[in-house]
Amino acid sequence: MTDRDLERATLRRVSVRLLPFLFLLYIFCWFDRSNISIAALQMNEELKLSSAAFGFGAGVFFLSYSLFEVPSNLILARVGARRWLARIAMTWGVLACAMMWVRTPHQLYAVRFLLGLAEAGFFPGVIYYLGQWYPATYRARAISGFMIAVPLSQVLGAPLGGVVLGLTGLGHLSGWQWLFLIEGLPPVLLGLAALGFLTDRPEEATWLPKPERDWLAEHMERERQQPVIEREQQQSVEAPVPTLRGLGHPLLWVLTIPWFAFNTVGYGAGVWTPLLVRDALGTSNAVTTLIVGGIYLLAALVFPLAAALSDRSDDRCGLVALGLAFCCVGSLSVALLPHSIYRVAALVVLNVANPLINSSFWCLPTRFLKGRSAAAGIALISAIGNSGGFFGPSIVGFLKQTSGSDSGAFLGLAGLALVAAMVCVGLRRLAVFRPNRRGIGAASTEIA
Repeated sequence: MTDRDLERATLRRVSVRLLPFLFLLYIFCWFDRSNISIAALQMNEELKLSSAAFGFGAGVFFLSYSLFEVPSNLILARVGARRWLARIAMTWGVLACAMMWVRTPHQLYAVRFLLGLAEAGFFPGVIYYLGQWYPATYRARAISGFMIAVPLSQVLGAPLGGVVLGLTGLGHLSGWQWLFLIEGLPPVLLGLAALGFLTDRPEEATWLPKPERDWLAEHMERERQQPVIEREQQQSVEAPVPTLRGLGHPLLWVLTIPWFAFNTVGYGAGVWTPLLVRDALGTSNAVTTLIVGGIYLLAALVFPLAAALSDRSDDRCGLVALGLAFCCVGSLSVALLPHSIYRVAALVVLNVANPLINSSFWCLPTRFLKGRSAAAGIALISAIGNSGGFFGPSIVGFLKQTSGSDSGAFLGLAGLALVAAMVCVGLRRLAVFRPNRRGIGAASTEIA
């Protein structure tokens, strides 16, 4: 077997082992953080929740989520992904089920806050974990194979939610209560399964044949120890830095800007999407959820194309900038085209940004951070960026209630996306982020 054949066989086996399980976990992760948008079709009226109360309740999840991201990822780097990801899944599942018992706005705020605390660290933990198993030239497609769960969770979750809402009266529960219960139980079981299924490091992977295990462990160690990264222009960037020093790296803080903008726009629109679609088209709950599912299906179809383009071109910053431009155009269109089929089309444009940004963005921090400094840096970017998940829904909800329109909020979101896109265009000029054309051929191999 040639080295090339060994490489292909190893990464294919790793992908078959890890990606489907992580994908399934992330599906339920998104079910349980976003099903509140489907529940709102029924829950808001039953509990007499105002637009401001619902927006705050949806967004407060991200306050606790952001606060605990860095500590959570540092714990994961110390105790291992297997045990820590299992803990995260089991605790978020229990709290997701507890959502069925909320009756007042303050109870909603409390449970959503605790849910964010429990789930904190899952996403950056998996990004860091995949970085321990995949060489840099394969990483965008590995991340894409995991993150395609985001739109697919909405493709599946929206129609499923519409069906479950119809269970009102069964067991003396409302449909929205069944929704939280049915989607909260599987993560508890998957968390238990993770203890036996996941492996912390390549050298411990007894499910890999020894030649493949040795190749992968040696390759990943060589990548971690690489003293400098040579670029096309024969320039280099820093060697791995200590954790605390890594958290002070200026590039790390600059990267929080596009991720914050993307999350503010994405969650600001995403949490309200079912209500926006229903109000624009005047459809029933069941039809609304099918339309929402179709919107996210289109985004899911773009994921593999965006990931392949990212690995082939290595133009990570350029693709992130393009995705943020889509966010800007989509938000501007939602603001200027209220209550029409064109507003729904604008929501499609907004969701196409998801694969363009997610496939490339998380390949950027490991350009200049390694080891535990990478774990902490990824978590810091995620924490600051995900605070946008609080501001986006809350701002839209507040302005919708006070002004009777959400147009002003979406104009603000469009401006934020434009600024972030310009930041990414500027970052693309730096040597560390400049496309490495020599890596194109190496990135063309399939990994799954």
